[in-house]
Amino acid sequence: MRWAGQLVGAPEPDGGQEGQLGLFARGAVARTFDTPEFRGSTFYEVYAKSVLNRVPGDSPMFSWTINPYRGCTHGCVYCFARNTHTYLDLDAGHDFDSKIVVKVNAPQVLRRELARGSWRREHVAMGTNVDCYQRAEGRYRLMPEIIAALAGADTPFSILTKGTLILRDQEALAAAARRVSVGLSFSIGFLDEQLWRSVEPGTPSPLRRLEAVRTLQESGLGCSVLMAPILPYLTDSPEQLRAAVAAIAQTGARSITPLVLHLRPGAREWYAQWLAANHPGLVARYRALYGRGSYAPKRYQQEISEQVTGYAREFGIGRERGGEARRISPKAEAHEQESGPGSLRESGQLREPEQLRLL
Repeated sequence: MRWAGQLVGAPEPDGGQEGQLGLFARGAVARTFDTPEFRGSTFYEVYAKSVLNRVPGDSPMFSWTINPYRGCTHGCVYCFARNTHTYLDLDAGHDFDSKIVVKVNAPQVLRRELARGSWRREHVAMGTNVDCYQRAEGRYRLMPEIIAALAGADTPFSILTKGTLILRDQEALAAAARRVSVGLSFSIGFLDEQLWRSVEPGTPSPLRRLEAVRTLQESGLGCSVLMAPILPYLTDSPEQLRAAVAAIAQTGARSITPLVLHLRPGAREWYAQWLAANHPGLVARYRALYGRGSYAPKRYQQEISEQVTGYAREFGIGRERGGEARRISPKAEAHEQESGPGSLRESGQLREPEQLRLL
């Protein structure tokens, strides 16, 4: 199991023990329980050995991440991180939404890692795998201490979230921003509330997220918007895109970055089931658009990007803060497209089970 080395009690590489320690083996899990507050969800409280994760390869965006949770009660049917739950011998569908791994000692471990003489105070990104401000954070309150630890170690960081719970930590974020660079971004792909209830059932509504962006912007912390995902044939009409950009502009967001839905293994199958159940007339169109790959054609992505850029210019997003706008650079987008699962598909290394070829 790939994460076994992070768990207390895991055998060292030279420890002479055969096999690997499973995530839920004796000594790894502190407590497992269900709670009325989160009906239908189970939490696995684990003691992690490490929380600073080195991003493999030469990432043009960031080199380190922190993920205090695994799995996410947001339940976004398209979430690209779904397949990571299979590394824990759990499924990428319902288990990902309801069986949440909590690294209860994350702040303490982080402080120890940041205190090492080898730490170079590189940028740390959060929210890149699952949302660190999902509902469970309201119970465990790991983020205030994580924020304080990073700031105390003079380590710049960024947070991407859909969770309005981040507003709870404004004071901690403001204190951190007085010492290090802090980048905040919200993910808001569309405004349609009926679609939101179906495709992102555990998240705050788009309107609540827009208000959170406004609050962070007015507080002086600033906030950008990742307009993601844009769902082909569901949220990509010129009218829908323009309305979303107009609403984002009204919040005073620093910048806006559009991102078309990508369907990696795990998310691909779960989204396919949702699409067949809720929009069966679109299944053939998705099959034609995505083929066997994870990404929509570059021409389609470029058309969406050009439209959103035009609307952003129309509504003045970033006009007064052009130098401050935090955007994904063209180099970063190109890196993701070339190094992502699509490149495996082209080389013939990626395979999908026959029964999951709906898209």
